[in-house]
Amino acid sequence: MNLLEIILVLFLIILISAITFYPQKGLFAKWKRNRKNNEKVLIEDTLKHIYDCEYNSTDCTLNSICGYLSTSHSQSAKILAKLEEADLVKRSGTKIILTEDGKQYALKIIRIHRLWEKHLADNTSVREEDWHNLAELEEHNLTDEEVTRLAAKLGNPLKDPHGDPIPNEEGEIPEPIGIELSQVSEGDLVKICHIEDQPIEIFSKITNLGLFPGMPIKVIEKSSKSIKVISEGEEIEIDSSFVMNIQVIPVGKDEEILEYKDTLSSVAVGEEVSIVSLSKSIRGQQRRRLLDLGIVPGTKVKARLTSLSGDPTAYDVRGTTIALRKNQSDKI
Repeated sequence: MNLLEIILVLFLIILISAITFYPQKGLFAKWKRNRKNNEKVLIEDTLKHIYDCEYNSTDCTLNSICGYLSTSHSQSAKILAKLEEADLVKRSGTKIILTEDGKQYALKIIRIHRLWEKHLADNTSVREEDWHNLAELEEHNLTDEEVTRLAAKLGNPLKDPHGDPIPNEEGEIPEPIGIELSQVSEGDLVKICHIEDQPIEIFSKITNLGLFPGMPIKVIEKSSKSIKVISEGEEIEIDSSFVMNIQVIPVGKDEEILEYKDTLSSVAVGEEVSIVSLSKSIRGQQRRRLLDLGIVPGTKVKARLTSLSGDPTAYDVRGTTIALRKNQSDKI
């Protein structure tokens, strides 16, 4: 090996060492950060799982943690050992429970998760099916200051878009008040207060039916296969396998469920009508856009003309002509 080759090899060794071990920015530093971050995620997800078990009055065990995290028995045991060492959890036989510090830590993560879901629902066009997974990523990244700013920007909401209560800064959270839709009798008037967002397949099917938290419904028929309800002038049949994921509360005496009302899409060209309400299923940017256009209760709207295909339709609203597609006007 000649001198030039020796110099080249030494240069490559120095370069590789620099890339690998450079302080803060080298590959080794990044590997350590990623490993630490992954460990942090597993720890926080474990605390959240234990809290969910306690909130739903079910036992949390090492096996349930393995299933939730998709980790091996030994890896889950190591995570639990670290949580015990930090005095965040304790054992009672095979049952694992949170200490007060562990509960506050878990509620902090849940607060971030639910605030981020609320942000996605109100301020973005992200699909409902994606809210949970995106919040699962963000809940491990936001600082306390960022969370405080986010909550203030959202108006310090009490519930997330699924109807789950959002813990406050002090870690306080209301007790659940709803009952399963399956417990409601025929003829009862109720309001949806919560729709479980997991598993995502069932959540998607429920939202595709047009059901959302805050929506008043009337149960008109029950069978072993399904429950039929009416809301916003539409009859909806809910498969019996879904109803356990829907919680409701009784409707107050001063509230009313309109069993029938026309939608804007049914208005003939030349006809003028008044807006009564917007469907609860219109959310976020779409809802704000309609409100900004003047589509609010009491507004007079006149159907001016339709396109050759019949969709969209142009409407006169407060001196302006706007075009709405049927999937929008169906919800007005």
